[in-house]
Amino acid sequence: MENKESNTEDTVMTPDVYKKTFWRTFPLQACFCFERMQNVGFAYMMVPALKKLYTDKKDISDALKRHLAIFNTTPAVVSFIAGASIAMEEKFKKAKDNGEEVDEESINAVKTALMGPLAGIGDSFFWGTFRIIGAGIGTSLAAKGSILGAILFLLIYNIPNFLVRYYGLKMGYKSGVGFLASMNEGGVVAVLTEAAKVLGLLVVGSMCASMVSISTPFVLHLNGTKIVLQEIFDGIIKGFLPLGFTFIIYALLEKGMKSTTLLWGILVLGIVCSFFGIL
Repeated sequence: MENKESNTEDTVMTPDVYKKTFWRTFPLQACFCFERMQNVGFAYMMVPALKKLYTDKKDISDALKRHLAIFNTTPAVVSFIAGASIAMEEKFKKAKDNGEEVDEESINAVKTALMGPLAGIGDSFFWGTFRIIGAGIGTSLAAKGSILGAILFLLIYNIPNFLVRYYGLKMGYKSGVGFLASMNEGGVVAVLTEAAKVLGLLVVGSMCASMVSISTPFVLHLNGTKIVLQEIFDGIIKGFLPLGFTFIIYALLEKGMKSTTLLWGILVLGIVCSFFGIL
């Protein structure tokens, strides 16, 4: 009885549960399936807290079944949802022990409400910003033969990843839905997402200029006047050919052309243009 009362009255998020839950955020997609996405990984992540909270095996089993509902979000921000879900489970258990009427579906409703907005934020920052910045800096150094390229890429992407996973768990447990709602109402989420998009586009633009190298030696002779095409392109905008080529490739990808087809096309085009002295 003493053990049961302490599990209900004391916080579930002990340092041991916190540490185990944090490390279990990483294999979130280990059992990914197209029917319920990341549900098994999320249920696995909830096990330490559920074992701490419930003493009856049936209660643990029922709780695990609740968390096997369809779930999908950006892995880096999943700890925030896990923290909020643990807080909801704790409230659910206390209300049930006090004989109050509870709705267990509200826990999955909170998860569903959080996973969409957080996936948008996570994708903007981690897939669209940190990954692109890390790749841009890393590839430029690696192309020069420096091992720092690989090291910096891993650091730029993984340091924010680890920090968000670690502190997101605490933030989700303490604030949960209220924190995200206040950020949405204040427009903070929209501002951060837009800033991430702008930063990502800036990095992509700089990569076009530094990583894509295209120039033409083609010279026209008109009425005794020598016209160097590359000088004309540089006069329009520096890196005009790399930028234009990038936009063409992007447009073809948007139309559904396969990347392998484009790669072979670029290879053939480069050989032909080089043979005729166009590029």
